[in-house]
Amino acid sequence: MANTNTDLTEEDAADLQFPKDEQPSTSTMFNYPNGKSAENSETASYCANCFSELVYPYILCDVCNVNICSTCFSNGAEFLNHKNDHDYRVLNSKFVLFENSDWTADEELTLLESLAAYGNWNLVAQELPKRTVSEIMDHYDYFYLQRNGSQHLPEVEIPDTATDPLVVVPYRFRLTDSEDPPRYAPNTVGYQSLAGYNPARSEFENEYDKNAEDLLSNVEVIDENDPHHDLMTKLQCSLIEGYNRRLRERQRWKNVISKHGLLLLRKTTSWLHRYDLTLTRPIYEKMLRFMQVCEPLKYDMLMEGLHRVGELKLQISRLIQLRKKGITTLAEGKLYLKLNQLREENRKSLKLFRSNIHFNWRQCKNANIVVPKAGRRPSFAPLEIIGMPGYEKLTDKEADLCRNIRLVPITYLELKDVLVAEHKRTGHVKLQTARRLLKIDVNKTRKLYDFLVEEGYISKPK
Repeated sequence: MANTNTDLTEEDAADLQFPKDEQPSTSTMFNYPNGKSAENSETASYCANCFSELVYPYILCDVCNVNICSTCFSNGAEFLNHKNDHDYRVLNSKFVLFENSDWTADEELTLLESLAAYGNWNLVAQELPKRTVSEIMDHYDYFYLQRNGSQHLPEVEIPDTATDPLVVVPYRFRLTDSEDPPRYAPNTVGYQSLAGYNPARSEFENEYDKNAEDLLSNVEVIDENDPHHDLMTKLQCSLIEGYNRRLRERQRWKNVISKHGLLLLRKTTSWLHRYDLTLTRPIYEKMLRFMQVCEPLKYDMLMEGLHRVGELKLQISRLIQLRKKGITTLAEGKLYLKLNQLREENRKSLKLFRSNIHFNWRQCKNANIVVPKAGRRPSFAPLEIIGMPGYEKLTDKEADLCRNIRLVPITYLELKDVLVAEHKRTGHVKLQTARRLLKIDVNKTRKLYDFLVEEGYISKPK
């Protein structure tokens, strides 16, 4: 056995704080590692025996008023004045905190902590998988903001202005979806959509600036006895520095493609079509260049913000049109739109009824009625173009044309400019030339051509 020194100095004895004749209670003797005493044991976060952080469920000794973790309690631990036969209570977080609620205290705590950490309802919903986003928002609004859970909660001033209840998600998809794209078999459509990218090697078949290696193709070892050895060495070092710069630029382009998820062509194309009616194609194609200087999340937030602005402009334009018709409330607007839709359906049915040869009184005089074999081409309802890009630039007649032939205003303006430019170049425009230049439906081309000739924008050949 090792020799131990049992002689204690007065200072050592004073440090040990031996109990005196009037021994204090356990609650005043015991100190937790975080500086809290056992007097506040109900709110302490450490076990009184092993000093480990408490996790629900844990035990509260009614006699000693100390907290004990489930491990020490199951082992029958005894310390200080605590005995394993004392009365105790089991504390857990599975009880319902508020009346008229099925949320446990554990869920309430998770809600508050995640809301303070994220500030985003979708991320909070990921911490509460059994609850939906709308359910979480309604619960927080009713029990916390409206103070129905407890009157001791702080009051929150609700602004008079209306807020947008929709949750805007600034990102399109997880970046992990683009970091490791699927490995398609060669000579398939999916393989071709990756534009020569090899996921296994993380490189492209045709690299960006693929001729960069030509800089070093003619570099040779310089003889030390060469009188121009130092100059040639500096020139070779300059070539290597230039090559390294081109490699960094190549890697930068790879990072942009990977981080912004541009490897999957179909997903990128479908995402851009989302902004056709709000930002329009010319604008969002110009915005693509900012991917080089923006982080993916910030770029998506920028695009979604501009998209939301476009949606608000569409709504404002529609409200202005309703206001011109004397409609001043949202209820009246909803009723008008419903009746207008019903009117269009009735007009379509009436048109179909009149086109039926059996109900045409002028042809009923003939005894022999021949029913046509081929059905007529179905007619489509007029396109609602109010608020679409370019709508404010249209005249009343142009708006009616776009509505009837179902042509987007910005597209009509582009097609019109093409035919007007051709007319200025040749002095006239043929219908055949118009079909070749516009490359749209032939029926739409004919109606557009006739309209521009009638309005004097272009002229037919003499």
